Amino acid sequence: MSFWKTQRVWVTGGTGFIGSVVIRKLRERGCQQILAAGIEHGDLVDPAVINRHLEFRPNLVIHLAAIVGGIGTNREQPAEFFYQNLMMGVQLMHASWQAGVAKFVVIGTICAYPEITPVPFKEEDLWNGYPEETNAPYGLAKKMLLVQSQAYRQQYGWNAICLLPVNLYVPGDNFSPASSHVIPAMIKKFVDAQESGVDHVTAWGDGSPTREFLYVDDAAEAMLLTAEHYDKPEPGNLELGMEISVNDLTITSALRVGFGGEIRWDTSKPNGQPCLRLDVSCAVNDFGSRAQMGFDEGLRSMVEWYRQRLSDWEDTRQVGCTYRS
Repeated sequence: MSFWKTQRVWVTGGTGFIGSVVIRKLRERGCQQILAAGIEHGDLVDPAVINRHLEFRPNLVIHLAAIVGGIGTNREQPAEFFYQNLMMGVQLMHASWQAGVAKFVVIGTICAYPEITPVPFKEEDLWNGYPEETNAPYGLAKKMLLVQSQAYRQQYGWNAICLLPVNLYVPGDNFSPASSHVIPAMIKKFVDAQESGVDHVTAWGDGSPTREFLYVDDAAEAMLLTAEHYDKPEPGNLELGMEISVNDLTITSALRVGFGGEIRWDTSKPNGQPCLRLDVSCAVNDFGSRAQMGFDEGLRSMVEWYRQRLSDWEDTRQVGCTYRS
């Protein structure tokens, strides 16, 4: 608590679904000097926006802001994902170093790992191949921030660290069909099918890939533990330690929703990375990170949140109001 009471913290993406949890946990720790900035406060690709925020004089920056989406969005906008994520990160890190920020925490991505990586993924495997094609522009843009953090540490002795979380999920996530990740996309499909009486749902790929998921509260806790305790150049993996196939995830999501129809697999759609499971010995040994939220409990909370959102939307529509999520 004494550490956080003395910190001035800028959280980029601080109004998003991950950032808002990080902000809450910072306040619980007694941190009172927090700048929570989202895209509504300016585009970090613009250096002038970065410099304006640095007038807050943070001594710690946690860089969460990113342009993200599911496989479909990554395939449709690879140039945008590469340019936006690279430019905002590179300029932000350089300007933070120039401004005298004491520590910089980069939130990277599991998509930076090579498509074919020994399981579980170890941090030293990060450079042993090219990322999976559909996510490569995004993964490589984030990977360059690790290179930058290590270069600035080597040349300037600057304390910049990089974290590699698995897929994150939380109630309040992005449920848009055009850009959501796999869990909210599945929940929406099954709930919507149930509500409309549709007898089947179509899922992408063949269901064979495996994934790991981390509840956002556990991810935020790990991020703050690293900000306080981790000062090494090597990246750190963040995950729950529970692997599930996309097929089993789909069936489990249908059961949680209560959808009893048919699940059809569209094998013309990409599977994405064949396997995603991280080695977390660094997270446990170096900064004491251990996930608390079980996957079943977290999935249930997402289903409940989405159903409540639909109920709220229906209530406001009946009285002629506009619902804002």
